Amino acid sequence: MTDSNQINSRIENVTGVILVGGKSSRFGSNKALAEMDGIRLIDRATRTMGRIFSNIVLSSNTPEEYLYLNLPIYEDLIKDLGPIGGIYTALKSITDNTAFFVACDMPFLNEKLIRHMIEASADYDVVVPRMDWKIEALHSLYTKNCIPVIEKSISSNDYKTMNIFKKVNTRYIDEEELKIFDPDLQSFINVNRPQELRDLGI
Repeated sequence: MTDSNQINSRIENVTGVILVGGKSSRFGSNKALAEMDGIRLIDRATRTMGRIFSNIVLSSNTPEEYLYLNLPIYEDLIKDLGPIGGIYTALKSITDNTAFFVACDMPFLNEKLIRHMIEASADYDVVVPRMDWKIEALHSLYTKNCIPVIEKSISSNDYKTMNIFKKVNTRYIDEEELKIFDPDLQSFINVNRPQELRDLGI
């Protein structure tokens, strides 16, 4: 087991990135500002990430909507690429070598799981959850070592984030390991439609 001081040091050198660049087309309005239990989804994400990381940034192409959070906000360096554009921009922009990315529409982020994924990151370029056939690219750790691979993918018009994992040193966190920290895998619930918020009991 990694010494707790080493883990804390590693977290101090990791930037937490919240991706809020989606167009929310299925939601019908900006879902980052939708409320769950009276708290905006973006505020829920910021609150959890703030308990883990000393440095938090947002990736958004509508920065004016989030100025109230008083956080650094990066607009995509290359527009209209989808999530890979936000990941690329953040990795190019932050001073830390490593970033942990989450999507703003994940209301049940699990602090213990995120800390475990960071603990598991030594010597890897990417740490990513894998559940059966599903790989969760937007609840993952990336290092700046991914930048050349991402740039090559973009130049080849390949915008699928998952294709990066085959070309870098990737550590997969499989379902059995995930469930140690998040037995019901609630971390990976995301909200795309208003009905999904209602289904969560809101």
